[in-house]
Amino acid sequence: MPRPNRLHDVLVSGPHRSGRVTHVETIPARTSSPVDWPHWVDPVVRDRFVAAGVDTPWTHQAEAASLAWAGRSAVVATGTASGKSLAYLLPALTAARAGRRTGGTTLYISPTKALAADQLRALDELAVPDVVATTYDGDTPVELRDVARAHATYLLTNPDMLHHAILPRHHRWAGFLRSLRFVVIDECHGYRGVFGSHVAQVLRRLRRVCSIYGASPTFVLASATTADPARTAELLTGEPVEAVTEDGSPSGAKTFLLWEPPLNTSSSGEHRRGVLAETADLLTDLVVADARTVAFVRSRRAAESVAGMARSALAEVDPSLPAHVASYRSGYLAHERRELEAGLNDGSLRAVAATTALELGVDVSGLDAVLVAGWPGTRASLWQQCGRAGRAGGESLAVLLADDDPLDAYLVRHPDALFGRPVESTVLDPDNPYVLAPHLCAAAAERPLSPDDAAVFGPSTQDVLHTLEHQRLLRRRSKGQPSWHWTRRDRPTELADLRGSGGVVSLVEQGTGRVLGTVDAVRAHFTAHPGAVYVHQGETYLVDELDLDDGVAMARADTPEYTTTAREVSTLHVLEETTSRTWGQARLAFGTVEVSSQVVGYLKRALGTGEVLGEIPLELPERRLRTRSVWWTLPDEAVEAAGVDAASAPGAAHAAEHAAIGMLPLMANCDRWDVGGLSTVAHPDTGMLTVFVHDGHPGGAGFAERGFHAAQNWLSATREAVATCACRDGCPSCVQSPKCGNGNDPLDKAGAVRLLDTVLREAE
Repeated sequence: MPRPNRLHDVLVSGPHRSGRVTHVETIPARTSSPVDWPHWVDPVVRDRFVAAGVDTPWTHQAEAASLAWAGRSAVVATGTASGKSLAYLLPALTAARAGRRTGGTTLYISPTKALAADQLRALDELAVPDVVATTYDGDTPVELRDVARAHATYLLTNPDMLHHAILPRHHRWAGFLRSLRFVVIDECHGYRGVFGSHVAQVLRRLRRVCSIYGASPTFVLASATTADPARTAELLTGEPVEAVTEDGSPSGAKTFLLWEPPLNTSSSGEHRRGVLAETADLLTDLVVADARTVAFVRSRRAAESVAGMARSALAEVDPSLPAHVASYRSGYLAHERRELEAGLNDGSLRAVAATTALELGVDVSGLDAVLVAGWPGTRASLWQQCGRAGRAGGESLAVLLADDDPLDAYLVRHPDALFGRPVESTVLDPDNPYVLAPHLCAAAAERPLSPDDAAVFGPSTQDVLHTLEHQRLLRRRSKGQPSWHWTRRDRPTELADLRGSGGVVSLVEQGTGRVLGTVDAVRAHFTAHPGAVYVHQGETYLVDELDLDDGVAMARADTPEYTTTAREVSTLHVLEETTSRTWGQARLAFGTVEVSSQVVGYLKRALGTGEVLGEIPLELPERRLRTRSVWWTLPDEAVEAAGVDAASAPGAAHAAEHAAIGMLPLMANCDRWDVGGLSTVAHPDTGMLTVFVHDGHPGGAGFAERGFHAAQNWLSATREAVATCACRDGCPSCVQSPKCGNGNDPLDKAGAVRLLDTVLREAE
């Protein structure tokens, strides 16, 4: 097996790679802390694990498992490959061995079907007698669904199926729910923002339905390392949860590189070499060096592009090598996902370019290296991805490559922001009325609501119930104790969009009718608009038509030498100011806003260089969003005193807005695509120069609020990222934005620094 030091030398050798490594971090190995098997574990279950190579559990596994067995909900928050699954499998399988009535059933919930399928394969390999384990998801045949309801003791599903299929038909699941003893929530750090808030309410509905049948299940949650995991788990489940965070598993030494692609100058201005081209180069070198590698990228298209570029480069080295490289992402059909996962596990694939669909727990062992193309959004995700390497306990190599983005540039130049720091808290808000309302409707259909249910669904319940009454979505009956009923014929579960997608658009190949993949309806405006380049399994398509009403985009095979990037324009109106603070002449505020936005065109960018080749207009419908925003203002005299004249002020505010959006993920558990912004020299609602940064989800997701409370650190980091960037007039690494509706014009880098200096001068 290749040694990480050798792989480090492979990547940095040669003058063409000079100066790209900004930091090298050596993470030492950790020894294991084994303990005896808990006395309550069924001997057959114990023997099956021993036969599978688990001689004894580690401390965190035994501690979390024993808490669950005692009926105390627990979250185990330890590193990747620390064997968190044993913590919930020991109590679940021990209970299942005794049967439904005596021992109890387990409901396993994962964020993806691929992860649930991987868990089922692991259970099948254990082959514990008397355990009936099966998946229940969109790929499950009808006949197996009947078997699951009647006989399963360990049911694997996802939040979507729980919401749409199990809870609305809970009477058909009475036997399973009556015996429900454990609810396992795997990869719970992934439930954040609006999606996490929806899942939190689905779990509250589950607890409420279980109470109908006399069950009160114990929750066992598994998470990557996260700040305050007990608090996060309690927000998610609505119940007290104890945290197990001391990792007793062994870990091999890891060499971690921070990597910044070189700065180039072209006719379109200054920009860094594309992170995808840089990642493909490193992936190619690692494949040639016989290193098993995963390259994590941010999007479906990026996964296809990196795999394609690496295959092209490898073909020039050895015609047999391209066949060992593939892409892995969500949106693939079920059989495609299974084939790729099998190739990773049996070694027939040497390198994979993957989205976070592979991050969430799919068991890929024996990797030598991980490349992370661009900041993945959180430190938790970074360590989760990099933990894929060295899973067998050996040494490994990890590389974070900076994208042409303000936050990426800041992080590779400030290693102290990554290493030696705790990971982020998970941001979710189950009391968001936009989230709570549809789940109260769904809950009323499952069983009429009463005033006592406020203890389950949260403090906003009463106010939201009154709103639903007024909207005639629920009917209140006052005879005896008040109760609220769903009386409409349509299904209330359709009101709740768990993943914030606004529906799904299918990409269909013209001529054949073959479904190429799927994309959520909101993202379809950006990735499946007419003229968009769409890549599937290494094949490139051009979208000719997007029908949002029918949820279909028609595409044809083509080989363009460019990518496409949608452009969006927005207007914003302040509806309510919730709170504010004053910093000298600057004023910081947080509240509710309405954003009107529309994709108005797209840019064509050359493959590899990213140079803009042209702009094409589009006519897509406008979208309206009521959400939460943080904003800051400066009066004209403060702007002038900062040395920013009237001609420069629009570009200075615009540049500060872009940089602030790019840096917010440093403070909040989000991606820059989760938030938006707007800047103006004289906003009609404030009368002053104003910079807004708002959540990109109805009702808000907690990100802008986190920015308000961490404003001094957030804006200080923003100012430093802009001021220290090596470019002269502004580039994507500091003030340019990939989704700017004005084509990144005007922008004034120096003016942005002066404005931020003025805002921060008298910060608390």
